[in-house]
Amino acid sequence: DAIKQMLNLNSQQPKALAAEPVWKILIYDRVGQDIISPIISIKELRELGVTLHVQLHSDRDSIPDVPAIYFCLPTDENLDRIQQDFSNGLYDVYHLNFLAPITRSKIENLAAAALHAGCVANIHRVYDQYVNFISLEDDFFVLKHQQSEQLSYYAINRANTRDEEMEALMDSIVDSLFALFVTLGNVPIIRCPRNSAAEMVARKLEKKLRENLWDARANLFHMDATQAGGGVFSFQRPVLLLLDRNMDLATPLHHTWSYQALVHDVLDLGLNLVYVEDETASAGKMIHDLRILGARKKPKACDLDRNDRFWMTHKGSPFPTVAEAIQEELESYRNSEEEIKRLKTSMGIEGESDIAFSLVNDTTARLTNAVNSLPQLMERKRLIDMHTKIATAILNYIKARRLDSYFEIEEKVMSKQTLDRPLLDLLRDGEFGQAEDKLRLYIIYFICGQQLPDSEQERLKEALQAAGCDLTALAYVQRWKAIMNRSPGISQATQYEGGGTKTVSMFTKLVSQGSSFVMEGVKNLVVKRHNLPVTKITEQVMECRSNAETDDYLYLDPKLLKGGDVLPKNRAPFQDAVVFMVGGGNYIEYQNLVDFIKQKQTSNVQRRIIYGASTLTNARQFLKELSALGNEIQSPSTSS
Repeated sequence: DAIKQMLNLNSQQPKALAAEPVWKILIYDRVGQDIISPIISIKELRELGVTLHVQLHSDRDSIPDVPAIYFCLPTDENLDRIQQDFSNGLYDVYHLNFLAPITRSKIENLAAAALHAGCVANIHRVYDQYVNFISLEDDFFVLKHQQSEQLSYYAINRANTRDEEMEALMDSIVDSLFALFVTLGNVPIIRCPRNSAAEMVARKLEKKLRENLWDARANLFHMDATQAGGGVFSFQRPVLLLLDRNMDLATPLHHTWSYQALVHDVLDLGLNLVYVEDETASAGKMIHDLRILGARKKPKACDLDRNDRFWMTHKGSPFPTVAEAIQEELESYRNSEEEIKRLKTSMGIEGESDIAFSLVNDTTARLTNAVNSLPQLMERKRLIDMHTKIATAILNYIKARRLDSYFEIEEKVMSKQTLDRPLLDLLRDGEFGQAEDKLRLYIIYFICGQQLPDSEQERLKEALQAAGCDLTALAYVQRWKAIMNRSPGISQATQYEGGGTKTVSMFTKLVSQGSSFVMEGVKNLVVKRHNLPVTKITEQVMECRSNAETDDYLYLDPKLLKGGDVLPKNRAPFQDAVVFMVGGGNYIEYQNLVDFIKQKQTSNVQRRIIYGASTLTNARQFLKELSALGNEIQSPSTSS
């Protein structure tokens, strides 16, 4: 991002001049850390000249002669700490970057403190950076990672949220979305369903954008394209589609089959970082080395970021495809390694005699080539090992919890096909997955399936309780379903197509060559392409198709002085969309949107979708929130 460069250099010097970076210190708060860590690795920070990066609220020593960059929110406790740094005279030069705009009164207090400490001359710049959101991928962002429960589905749908709490919650979502569009440098057109949390956000965001556009002094959108992120979108304005999590509760609980979503569901991927236990013996030598070092079972952190070519290619692929791809990578790596060994031996033998001299010139060229490619080889080896480790961990979970079968059954339920075994049998089967998995399956069945007679529901619930499930979540889901059935506009949107799956026989490749993946007993499912409710609505809004449910959506355009909220009659389709989920998103929807837009690309039309969510939850976290809501329904007296 252009922002990152501005942060790190604090002055826009052209690349040519900055051959030797200025060494500096980066000081951030928790939020600043969350924003930087998924985007810039420590290695990249070093290249930008950051030698030391520390928490704002840690004990820091005075370091003279080095500029310090502060990157934090302008909260009172952060500002107090900065004033303390001033009075202790910790650094010679201060660059203050606030993630969100700082108020006038706070700036004045800060200035007074600086005067008092006699270090006004040392403060070089104070910036308002509009970057208060976390960008996980080029087309995926969330608003909060730490303390994300402040923006969670539970916080928005709680029974007893006070009005001022709700206002504050909505304002923080709006501020972050505003920052996003300042960064993109475009004013969007806003669409959202009426009478939902999304509408509250939409109205506030429109007001904020409009006030900014008509404020000649502080308008953030008239700058030329060279300055900020500059023309991320072409001449057309993007559409911002604000949706409410309530439109679809089944997808966040769905068992999944694509690599990235599995890592998130099973291994708790957070900020593109995942921790994997080192305990499988299949990684052979590597584990052996660890044992010699007196290895404790320490989970290893794996970075899954955009520099990882394998991850970028395969994060959306079904799991068996990923296993096969890792196997292929491993083989091509072994071949390159052999090549280098062969060259070395040929050099060693024929190094002395004259006849070999002509050979040597030829071989030297090849060897230099090979030696130059060594660092890349090492890196490839590291990535292959890492993905082998992650995939093996996932595979163990798939087998232990029968995740392939769950995925297959849920796809059937969503596409209204009949099941091979009655649901009751599955829930009573002790071997079949964990209690949490059964509960997820039942809720999806309850949401998507036909209406069950009460007696049948009771029997299913008894089976769930026998399996050790906590049924508090059901109270909330039942109430939610009743409300949904009463509002016809919403219920149409959530017609699941569910692609269904077909099982293909396992790859011979993985079975024959003594692969490290023992895939026996895991079904090789191939998913048919289908669109989730979110994707269907996005398609209708982008194409501006007339449709019963989306025609009723608000249409807000901050550039018009008097905003009407009705759709204009003839609108060209949008090329770019930002889809934002109020109340938590997930990788399943993200992946579905990515696949959808890939199909829409043509040689002359480049289309983009950016997916965002107030928080990113996996099924376990989402179930917890549903249980908390169910708890309030069952014991209303306690939640006063």
